[in-house]
This record gives sequence, C-alpha cells and structure tokens, in this order.
Amino acid sequence: MKILVAPLNWGLGHASRCVPLVQRLLDEGHEVILGGDGESLTLLRKHFPKLRYTYLAPLNMRYSAGKHQVWAMLKAIPQLFFWSLKDHAMLKALLREEAIDQVISDNRFGLYHKQTECIYMTHQLHILLPKGWRWAESIASRLHARIYARYNKVWVPDYEDPQKSLAGELSHSTFNIQHSTLIEYIGPLSRFQNNRNDPSTPNYDVVAVLSGLEPQRTILEQEIIARYSGKEELVLIVQGLMHRPNTRIKRGNMTIVPSMSDTELVPALLGAQRIIARSGYSTIMDLEALGLMQKAELIPTPGQPEQEYLATYIAQKSLFS
Repeated sequence: MKILVAPLNWGLGHASRCVPLVQRLLDEGHEVILGGDGESLTLLRKHFPKLRYTYLAPLNMRYSAGKHQVWAMLKAIPQLFFWSLKDHAMLKALLREEAIDQVISDNRFGLYHKQTECIYMTHQLHILLPKGWRWAESIASRLHARIYARYNKVWVPDYEDPQKSLAGELSHSTFNIQHSTLIEYIGPLSRFQNNRNDPSTPNYDVVAVLSGLEPQRTILEQEIIARYSGKEELVLIVQGLMHRPNTRIKRGNMTIVPSMSDTELVPALLGAQRIIARSGYSTIMDLEALGLMQKAELIPTPGQPEQEYLATYIAQKSLFS
C-alpha cells in the first residue's frame, strides 16, 4: 500500500512517535510518504532521508512566556480552524494527483477524505483544561470526538488496560463511548523501543532533552543552564532544534547541541545519572521504553494541563510500581 504519514508540528513528540510506525510500515513492504511541516517534518526526513515527502499546511504556534496559556490557546482557535481547512484542501489536491491507499494523521485535524482510508492517532481522548475551565472539559472532549469521528479509525498509542496505561485518563475517556468502535489501542510507540540494552558510557551526569513550543523551550533551557553553570556535574543539553547546524558548544561543564541522532542520544541517556525533560507523552513513552523513568525529572510546560497531569500521574505510578 501507499501510505501518507503526517504528524502535527507541535514540538517534536508527534513526529518522534511516528518514527517506529514508519519503520514498521516499511518493514511490512509498504510505500510511505512523509507529510507535514516545520521541525516535525525535518525530524522524520532525517530519520528517513530516502523517502518522498510532501509539505502540508504550516502551523506556527507559540506559548505565552508566563505561567498560564489560556489566552494564548484561545487566541489560537481561529488559526487552528483555518490551518485544519488548509490541511484538508492540500490532502484533496494530493489525492487528485495520485492514489494513496491510507492516510495516518497524528493529531492533524483536517487529513480525512472519503476517497481513502484515514486513520487518526491521538493519546488525548479526554481533553484536560486549566483550573477554572474544568467545567468545559466535556465540551472540549466531545468537540475532539466530532473531529476524529470523520476518520475510519482512531489509533491510541497506549495500553488498553487502564492499570498499565502511560497516559491515564487522557487515553481512557468516558466521552468516547459513542465512538468506541473506531478506537484501537496500539500500544506505546517509541523510537527507542529496541535500544534498551544498548551499551552506554557515562560521559554526562545530567542529560536534558528539550522540545516544545517557544518561548517555553528557551525558558527551560536557560533555567537548566543557570542551575548547573559552574557546578561539578557534566551536563549535556539537547536543544531539540532540528533546523540548526549540528555543532557542539562547550560552556565549562556544559555541552549544548541542537539535536542528536538516536545512536548518539540513547547511550547518553542510558549513562546519565539524571534526565531532565518536559512531561510530554512521547517523552514518557521513550523513557519507559529505555527503562529510565526513575532517573527522570519531568518538568511540565507551565499552564499546559496535559503535561501537568502526566508529570503527577507518572510520579504517582512510579511510587507504586
């Protein structure tokens, strides 16, 4: 089959979890076309440089620099709406040019069409909102359900058993009962799922892996530099900037790199005493795949309820595991 795989460009997590999916499709003999925009498409192209790719509608979101994101997200609603319409139009144009047997959309709302089988991938069946807005969570979750009801299937990258779940109530919502026939739990997806026993050399005491929207990505980077500057620990900061030249900057006890290949990053993570990262779901799947959850300091993006919930949920889960 000819399959289009297209992740949302919102940090690197959506693209990261598509890496094992694309590899599985290639191993099964399918022809894969990469779709997307921005750094997420850059990440996929670096992993699969020989694959065809197509640009889809660009999404250039930004967070607030403060501790709350409500107004930033409210202001973004019109942008998200028109981005989705443009994505849908670009898919229609692509399907006029060539036959595509299947579309796998990781949280891109507009990639559905009656002409082909369309699969929507998400771990957020239950949409969490900030305090003061919890009354609207059922509305938001039902609106999300109306989006994915346009697709033939909904893939959830988590365990179906709530006791094993890595996403907790995010992926086991009561709001999706009417669409339960669409939903299929496919298990966690990590590009590191086969690297747990890779040999490691403890070159760094602390490894910080950054991602996410600006300016919060930069704010966390600056906080880590301030915390460890001049200290004894050897610190590696992976900025998560796929578009920058891959050059290393040495600042005393710190090494800063824009990005790393998996073969470089996995040994650094395995050898570290502490790992610092945002509590994004793809990061959690990667840490679980490597057996490194106990080493992780998960820092949620301020004002992002999903990450705040996941940081607390994983901490509690680790206590009782």
